[in-house]
Amino acid sequence: MSVEVERKFVCSSDTLKTLEEIGAVCVGHQQFRDQYFDTPQFDLTLRNMWLRKREGCWELKCPPAAVNGTEERSAGQSEAAAMCTCYKEISSLPEIQLRVREVIRDTETGVSNLDESWLSRMNLVCFAEFTTVRQSFTVEEEGVKIDLDQADFGYHVGEVETLMPEGGDVQAALERIDRAAQRLGLTSDQQVEGKMSVYLKRNHPEHYTKLLCVHIL
Repeated sequence: MSVEVERKFVCSSDTLKTLEEIGAVCVGHQQFRDQYFDTPQFDLTLRNMWLRKREGCWELKCPPAAVNGTEERSAGQSEAAAMCTCYKEISSLPEIQLRVREVIRDTETGVSNLDESWLSRMNLVCFAEFTTVRQSFTVEEEGVKIDLDQADFGYHVGEVETLMPEGGDVQAALERIDRAAQRLGLTSDQQVEGKMSVYLKRNHPEHYTKLLCVHIL
């Protein structure tokens, strides 16, 4: 399993020009549809767990149990960390089902990987569904990927991200992202909303408010 460290930023009319100036290499365009699942009581998302199906592939994003390199931080390092999110990415369906069962206290075994009957058995329903058009770049000197996303509900956002192995040095990852952000000219000290935050705010305000109250969003 890998851990994704990511900083979101506001795209502007100059973003593509800036990417070209810093030597970012375009590595592709893609379009994908995401579906997110939770129980009607929001058991997963209220624990900051995000169960997603993207073009037929399942993934569970959840906070890593522990990260290295974060015990002591300067004020500047703390600010950099505050601008980023850090999630473990689980793509093995049996492992995903195990993690979900632990949360909803489902003790049954024999979950099928061949169909999606496990969703109804665990009382999981789709609460968000949207399509994203993505343009991706790499900045090899910093070891980061930059995605420019346009969601079909009218939201445009950029992401600077890097992956590290579980248990890796998150501080080193933060430093790579911070260097890339400086080269992009990102000076705001305010966290930028992700696609999910904006989607829920517009479409499911009750869910959005509950997540705000527990500081997930």
